[in-house]
Amino acid sequence: MIAPFFLLFAIVAFRILSAFSAGSDFSWISNFSPLAAVALCSAVYLPKRFAFFLPLAALWLSDLCINTFHYHQPPFSLAALPAYAALALIAAIGLRLRSHPSTISLLIATIAGSTLFFLFTNTAAWLAEPAYPKSLAGWLQSFTTGLPAYPPTWLFFRNSLLSDSFFTLLFITSLSLCSSKNSRLAPAPSSASR
Repeated sequence: MIAPFFLLFAIVAFRILSAFSAGSDFSWISNFSPLAAVALCSAVYLPKRFAFFLPLAALWLSDLCINTFHYHQPPFSLAALPAYAALALIAAIGLRLRSHPSTISLLIATIAGSTLFFLFTNTAAWLAEPAYPKSLAGWLQSFTTGLPAYPPTWLFFRNSLLSDSFFTLLFITSLSLCSSKNSRLAPAPSSASR
């Protein structure tokens, strides 16, 4: 089954290009990532062995490249653990939908997954970043305005919702088109087998 490995390569390439596009004419693509949508949809549609492996491997491989070559930081840090935990939780939601997926249930799960990812990662940033006051006001700041000199964090959430919804719909549409094409190409049953 080559599709999961192609998907893994595509996600890693997309995240790396997205990170390196910051500050260019393509900076709008920053934080427009397929990771959460792939975590959800691969758990629903691909063999179960890929449910957790695919999104976590994509995050690890892309972080390895981005941190090392773009940010000149260590390839992995403990600060990334909330992102891994959130993706694993999104994949677990996908596994629960596996027996009865529908476009509506997947879109609801996408919104829930985007929200969980935002809550996990921003709470972790609030706890780890000394510039945030360790109070309810500081926690709320981590979800709205963020830190001075950086874009507001609500933009991160908006882009996550948009990209997760877009890539989930793209995944569903692609599968639908492939299955309808395969059903049209399937040979009709012969009269002897009726």
